[in-house]
Amino acid sequence: MELEKSTLESGALQYTSVETDGGDALRFKAASSEIAVRRVLRFVLWGLISVVALCGALFAYFVYSPSPEVPRLSGTLTKGTIEVGGLTRTYLTYVPLGLTKGAPLVAVMHGSGQNGAQVRKWTGYGFERLADERGFAVVYPDGYEGYWNACNIAGDYSTNRLNIDDVGFLTGMVGKLITEIGVDPARVFATGISRGGHMAFRLALEAPSRFRAVAAVSASVPTPENFKCRPVGQGTSSVMIMNGTRDPINPFEGGEVKFLGLLKRGNVRSSRESGQYLADLNNIIGTPKTSETQVTDGFHVEQVLWRNDAKIEVELVAIHGGGHGIPQPYWRYPRFLGPAPKEPNGPAVIWAFFERQRPK
Repeated sequence: MELEKSTLESGALQYTSVETDGGDALRFKAASSEIAVRRVLRFVLWGLISVVALCGALFAYFVYSPSPEVPRLSGTLTKGTIEVGGLTRTYLTYVPLGLTKGAPLVAVMHGSGQNGAQVRKWTGYGFERLADERGFAVVYPDGYEGYWNACNIAGDYSTNRLNIDDVGFLTGMVGKLITEIGVDPARVFATGISRGGHMAFRLALEAPSRFRAVAAVSASVPTPENFKCRPVGQGTSSVMIMNGTRDPINPFEGGEVKFLGLLKRGNVRSSRESGQYLADLNNIIGTPKTSETQVTDGFHVEQVLWRNDAKIEVELVAIHGGGHGIPQPYWRYPRFLGPAPKEPNGPAVIWAFFERQRPK
């Protein structure tokens, strides 16, 4: 209520009470509420923008890595298929220009959730570069739904649950390429990274007559309670193990294979114990020979070699300071996989190991 002043005819002042309109107060309250809501929405919006920006920055730093530059290669890449166990399995084959008959063949197996096309990039096309220089063919097989049925019992993925015959697939694929390309059946090799490395162990244990040597990268032999492979009686293929000491997934000193507490694959032996296990299967006795080499950026390489007069050898290449992946100068692995040294050139080290293997 307000007092309104007026003047009478006599000149005297008169005050009367006048009721004011309550809508002004309501409009004031509404305006204040709207301002408060806008402030809250502005705060929430900026908060969301900050979260998105932070997530983007973390993704860019830990996960994103630009694809390696595709080198100028002489040969051709072709797609192939083969029927095994009622399934159509696929692979990519690289054959250098003018490859002669009787050349070696190297199978390169991808890690979990990947395929052959992806491991080409993750190796920086390193094996194809070497194929052009050294004269061999390369094949990139695809795992069943992105995975391999390796030696580990633990692992809730379809190829493990269904017991997919990956040994049958890979040996059948090699037999087909021996016929089609004319590669030397006595010089067939296989390498793999992570899950592909575990599959390489299985080939060495169960198909040594087909694969002369294998190289397992970022992988170790499962411990007995997590082991389902059945080694053949006459020993294994020659085996190289290439592991980083700062691998956040496959522990160098042994233990549980896992990623961020998820994707558990059970326990594995230490890298050194894995080498000793394979040496024992081949009756390689005595103390292994050890050497060390300093490389760039504070990394160094320790090589432990088990070898005797037999034609089988086992070698551990320990990348001190290295993470989960193959060291190479062509591409940097995502940072969440640990340090990614540019030296040694992993594909070249693996090929040198393959090349020195004598026919059985």
